[in-house]
Amino acid sequence: MSVGIRDAVAADVVAIVALLDQLSLGGERRESADAYAYARAFAAIAADPRQSLLVAELDGVVVGTATLIVIANLSHGGTAVAQLESVVVDAGRRGCGTGEALVEECLRRARAAGCFRAQLTSRNERVDAHRFWRRCGFVPTHSGFKLRLSEG
Repeated sequence: MSVGIRDAVAADVVAIVALLDQLSLGGERRESADAYAYARAFAAIAADPRQSLLVAELDGVVVGTATLIVIANLSHGGTAVAQLESVVVDAGRRGCGTGEALVEECLRRARAAGCFRAQLTSRNERVDAHRFWRRCGFVPTHSGFKLRLSEG
C-alpha cells in the first residue's frame, strides 16, 4: 500500500500530537493537553508561507508527520536553507517507506523554494534515526547546542 503525503489540516492536529508524543525518551517530553495552544500553533504554521506541516496518510489514517521551514539566509549568496523538524512516523509503520516519502516531499519543496541545503537535528540517543537520516543522504557535519528558554 502506498502512503500519501499532503499538507496538514486543523483536523489532523490531534493525530500529529499523538505522533510527536512517540518521540518521548524516558518520559522527558510531554505533550501538553492544551488544545488551544495546539490550535494557535497550527494557525501560525498554516499562515506562514515559509512553513509546511505535512502528514503521511494511509487509508485515511495519519501515520507520519514532518515540518519544513524555509529560512532566509544571507550566507551562500542569500540562498535559503531548509530546516526539517518534528519528523516522526508511527512506530508500527517504521521501515515501510513512510519516512522516506515524507523526506522526499520536504526536499522537493525545499528545492522548489531555492534552498541550497537541508538540515536537521537529531538527539544523540536516536541511533536508529541516525541510520535513517544517513540512508536519506544526510551526513553529520556539526555538533548542535540547545538552551532551554522556558519550562514549557
